[in-house]
This record gives sequence, structure tokens and C-alpha cells, in this order.
Amino acid sequence: MARSRSTSMTRRNIITGLALAAAPAALAGAGNAYAQTQQTKPEKTLYERLGGVFAIAAVVDHFSDAVVKNPIVGQKSKNSQLRQWHTKNLTRLPGLKFMRTLWVCDVSGGPLQFKATKPGTTPLGLEEAHRELRISPAEFDEVAAELARTLDFAKVPKREKAEVLAAFAAHKDEVTAGYLARNKRG
Repeated sequence: MARSRSTSMTRRNIITGLALAAAPAALAGAGNAYAQTQQTKPEKTLYERLGGVFAIAAVVDHFSDAVVKNPIVGQKSKNSQLRQWHTKNLTRLPGLKFMRTLWVCDVSGGPLQFKATKPGTTPLGLEEAHRELRISPAEFDEVAAELARTLDFAKVPKREKAEVLAAFAAHKDEVTAGYLARNKRG
């Protein structure tokens, strides 16, 4: 009886030994599977890389206040429409900050959608929303420069900064259409 017991123990020891010997290979395989999962995991959206809605809202808040104070496009602008907006329409600034936040969230792949509107009217595009301000290409570029300074202030990484600025620049023709149309007429 003692003999069969020791044989049984030996078999258990062998099985345990084999299991322990196989464990590093199994763990290595699991590690490779984990590494493959990490490699095939989809890249984060710009929205996620920017830090989501709260981080975007903080940047938009700073940017919007900086634009109001900017001597070229703000309260002291030579463009009378921009100057008037930044002095007489500041009660609308909180709503504009909200809309700008939605816009950045939307174009950066976030879950929030932007629909531009004027109070009491139907949705409109960026061209119509900016037409009356008659923003020149140079003024647009100054707003883009203010945005770049704000992104630097917020320590937004280089890659994300470039993507935000590219999304902004993609709408230059729409935003400056009011200026260009007026200057073509004479």
C-alpha cells in the first residue's frame, strides 16, 4: 500500500513539475497576446488625446478671452464689425464659448455635435455665421495665431496642437467669405 501511494505521489509530482515547466511558456504566450492586443488597439481620437470636453472647454475659455483682448481682432480691432462684437455683444460670449467647445469636440472626434445657429433661426454654416463680421484672411490668421498661443499656454502636445490648428485652418475660406465677397463688389 505504501508503494502505490508513493507512485501516486510521484505521478502528482511529475504532473506538477510539467505544469510548472509549461507555465513560463503559457505566460509568454499570454504576454504576446496582450502585446498584440495593445498593438491592434485603435488609436485614441484627437478628442481623447486633448483630454475630453473639460480640457477642451478650458482651452476654449482662455482662447475666447484672449481673442476679445487681442489688438488686431478684439476690442481695438480696425475691423469695426469685430470691434463692435467684442465690445457690445459680450453678453453672448458665454454662449459662444459653449458653441466653440462643441465645435472642437465635434471636429476632434468626440461624442458632442456642433450645429451653428443664430438666436431664433435655423441652423447655418460657418460662412453665414461669420459673414457680417467681414473677417479678412489676415484677421483669420491672427485668430489662428491666438489659438496657437492658447494651445501653448495649455501645454497641448505638438501633434495635437498641429491637428487642432489644421482643423481650424480648414475653414478659413468659409470664415473669410464675407470679407472676400464685399471686397469683390468694390
